[in-house]
Amino acid sequence: MSGAVVGPLLRLARAGFVLAREGVLRAMAPPDPPTIGRIVLAVSALIERRGLTGVDRGTRVSEALNRLGPSYVKLGQFLATRPDVVGRDMAKDLEALQDRVASFPLADSIATIERALQRPWQAAFVSIGPPVAAASIAQVHKARVRTPDGETREVAVKVLRPGVEARFRRDLDSFYLAARLIEWLVPAVRRLRPVAVVDTLARSVRLEMDLRLEAAALSEMAENSRNDPGFRVPGVDWERTAKPVLTLEWVDGVKVSNLAGIEAAGHDRVALSKTVMQSFLRHAMRDGFFHADMHQGNLFVDPAGLLVAVDFGITGRLNPAERRFLAEILFGFIRRDYLRTAEVHFEAGYVPPEQEVEVFAQALRAIGEPLRDRPAREISMAHLLNQLFEYTEVFDMKTQPRLILLQKTMVVVEGVARTLDPDLDIWTASEPVVREWIERNLGPGAKLGELAGSAGAVGGLVMRLPALAERVETVSAGLADMTRHGFRLDEETARAIGREEGRGRRLPTWIGALALAAIALKLLFG
Repeated sequence: MSGAVVGPLLRLARAGFVLAREGVLRAMAPPDPPTIGRIVLAVSALIERRGLTGVDRGTRVSEALNRLGPSYVKLGQFLATRPDVVGRDMAKDLEALQDRVASFPLADSIATIERALQRPWQAAFVSIGPPVAAASIAQVHKARVRTPDGETREVAVKVLRPGVEARFRRDLDSFYLAARLIEWLVPAVRRLRPVAVVDTLARSVRLEMDLRLEAAALSEMAENSRNDPGFRVPGVDWERTAKPVLTLEWVDGVKVSNLAGIEAAGHDRVALSKTVMQSFLRHAMRDGFFHADMHQGNLFVDPAGLLVAVDFGITGRLNPAERRFLAEILFGFIRRDYLRTAEVHFEAGYVPPEQEVEVFAQALRAIGEPLRDRPAREISMAHLLNQLFEYTEVFDMKTQPRLILLQKTMVVVEGVARTLDPDLDIWTASEPVVREWIERNLGPGAKLGELAGSAGAVGGLVMRLPALAERVETVSAGLADMTRHGFRLDEETARAIGREEGRGRRLPTWIGALALAAIALKLLFG
């Protein structure tokens, strides 16, 4: 067995031992596991430590993954966004997973900053304080910089954890091995594409490891949302940003989780609740680019009452077709047009064509109708989307990772909004944003825009007609001349043909035909 397999296998065995020791394997076991699963569970029961009877599953998972290190914490946080893979209950347990990672010394951060910026830290900063937050990939320091006018201002400096890239590379090898083993041993889960799940995690981690990309995400979001009511993101200090270092505006504000602090500052919780919901939908549908980790710890309310989003390590994107899919589904449920909502699924290719549109519409009605005439606080968009997700297997719908990330983010966003205002009417808050998108992109104005685009293309063709006519005339004249005087070749071409004929060869007639066609096309289209 090669070293490329032995290392990941040993690390995987250690991870299995820790998960069994903390009771995670037995706690997350399905009701009727396959034979190999029953063997694993029997062994796990022998390894499991005592005293876990009263400990809930979420705590067990959190303890085990934190023991295994930053890579596994990140894996758990990622799988929390994939209920299609781990199930809704486990995904909910993983949502509570927090980085419980010790901070690393300030001296290590300063060494990283100096290497990245290629100068002494005093040349870039006036002061750098101890870490104020530490996570699996990076930690944050509060610092001060000097402005061009000689004043100083506060900034937040995010620094990658030393050695974290090498650690993730090693652990990803183990994750890939586990995914391949699962696909081999449990054929039923191949539909969920475990290896593709690890591919997505690997891409996500690579992006998070380059803090310049997070800076670019902040910059893009700032540009997209510059005119959005009640929402902003901190500015990036590009001069003090590199691959392992991100410097941005320090946000003086109240965390959204601090409800007492929000009220003490005189902010309107009801208005903030709507801002959370509408901002997310606006970014997802209008821009196709959204913050995919909008939990309470990443949202602040600044002194002006604006919602400020931070930590853009995880973002999501939707292409135009996916944006239309989201808008029409939400609008369809708002209007109770279940047939149209079903048709959108088929048009997007999310439901196989051999399924029946009317039957799928019936399933959507079973989801939507129970929401009628219920109090606003009992109506959950997240619950609706979760029920919609349950039908993926029934109707043989393929996994759509980007839409699942969107759905999971929407669940988190709704939770944050409801924390601020338990009586928030999700549909009333969402309707203006969805309706605006529908009118702009699918209404009469959008049709006129498409018509104008088509007219522009036709106009361009009309403008080119005189030149095309002139080229056609040139080709016709050239062909007529060939008819009268024969097809004339330049001297070198004639000699080459002669040499070939001297060797007893003949140029196939189709080569001549292709040559004539090429000449004609060249004359026509230049």
